[in-house]
Amino acid sequence: MRTLSKKKRKKSLLLRGARPKRALATEGTQEWTRGGVITLFFLLFSLLAAKAQTSSHMIGVGPSKVLDTYLTPEKYSGTGFTYLYIKDNAHTDTLRRWTTTIEHELDFSKTRHRNSSASDLEGTYNLYLARYYNLRPANNLRLQVGATANACIGGIYNLTSSNNPGQARAAINIMPSATAAYHFSIRQQHFTAHYELNLPLVGVMFSPNFGQSYYEIFNLGNYDHNIVPTTFISAPTFRQIAAIDWHYSKRWALRLAYLGNYQQSQVNNLKQHVYTHRFLIGLTRSL
Repeated sequence: MRTLSKKKRKKSLLLRGARPKRALATEGTQEWTRGGVITLFFLLFSLLAAKAQTSSHMIGVGPSKVLDTYLTPEKYSGTGFTYLYIKDNAHTDTLRRWTTTIEHELDFSKTRHRNSSASDLEGTYNLYLARYYNLRPANNLRLQVGATANACIGGIYNLTSSNNPGQARAAINIMPSATAAYHFSIRQQHFTAHYELNLPLVGVMFSPNFGQSYYEIFNLGNYDHNIVPTTFISAPTFRQIAAIDWHYSKRWALRLAYLGNYQQSQVNNLKQHVYTHRFLIGLTRSL
C-alpha cells in the first residue's frame, strides 16, 4: 500500500508540473553554460570594441622553412609573404595601467625541397589578444608584461603528393608576453624603438595520429587523440617583433620591422615546424 501511495504521489506531482531533480540539475547546468558563453562574448566584444590609440598596417617578405612529417620527412624552404595589423588599445576602466593589444597576422609561403622539384604551399592566419600591465621606469621608456592568447588556423599542401597531400593546422596557445618601447630624437626627428616577445606555455592543437588518414577522422569518425594538449616542451612556439618608427608627422609614422615566428610541435609521433622570417614596412597611425 505504501508503495502504491508513493507511486500515486509521484504521478500526481508530475501531473501538477513538478520536475524530477535530474531534470532540474540539467536545466541548471544549461543555464550556467548559457551565462558563461554570454559573459565570454561580452568580454571579447569589449576587448575588440575598445578605442585604438595606435594602429599599424605592415606588409613583408622573407624566408620560410617548413617541415611536416605527416606529409613527408623532408624539409622545405622558400619565400613567404606576411600582412600584419596591430591595434594598441587604452581602456577607460579604473585600471589605467592595463592595456590590450590585438594583432592579426596572415602568412603565405611557397617552399621547395632542395634536391627535387617537389614543392609545398603553406598558409596560416594567427590572431593574438594580449593583456598588458604597463610600467614606466623612465619618461621615454614603456615596459609591458602580461599574457597573450593565440589562435592559429591554416594548412600545408604538398603539390607533388597524391597520398594525403594536405595537412590542416589549428591550435590555441596561452603565451607569456612582454614588450618595450623607447622614444628618442635625432636632429629634431622623433623615433620610437619597439620590441615584443611571446614565449610558449600551454595550449591545445589538432593533429592526426601517425598513419591516420583524414578519411578515418572525418568520414569514419575514428578519434585517435586528435585534440592534443600541448606545453612549452611539446610545442615550443615563440615569436618576436623588433621595429622602429619614424614620426614624420604628429599622427603618422613610417615603421620598419623584423618579425620572427617560430611555430613547432612534436605530438602523436609527428613533427611539424613553420619558421618564418619577415622584413616588414608599413604605416602607424596615432589618435
